[in-house]
Amino acid sequence: MPAVIPNLAKAGLEVVIEAGAGTEAGYPDADYVAKGAKVISDRAELFRKADIITQVLCYGSNDRTGKADLPLFHRDQVLVGFLRPLGSVETITEIASKGVISFSWN
Repeated sequence: MPAVIPNLAKAGLEVVIEAGAGTEAGYPDADYVAKGAKVISDRAELFRKADIITQVLCYGSNDRTGKADLPLFHRDQVLVGFLRPLGSVETITEIASKGVISFSWN
């Protein structure tokens, strides 16, 4: 949500969001930019630049397109989101094999 971006910036974090990520929730890209975020349209570039990835539906809970993110992760990246860790040990193992530190919330 755009409202949290100033607090993240105060903590020394740069916020980068994928273009269109908040649209379905009612947050256009302009709202994120107005609060200080940078919008990137290339998903692979976003994954390359980000040390921390937050996703609502991560690989593990997004059976339709989540696996496509797997090759985009890099070692020591942190992933936070709905992973459904008890749903598939294989999925969590694949994420861990990329050197990603993952945290799931419900």
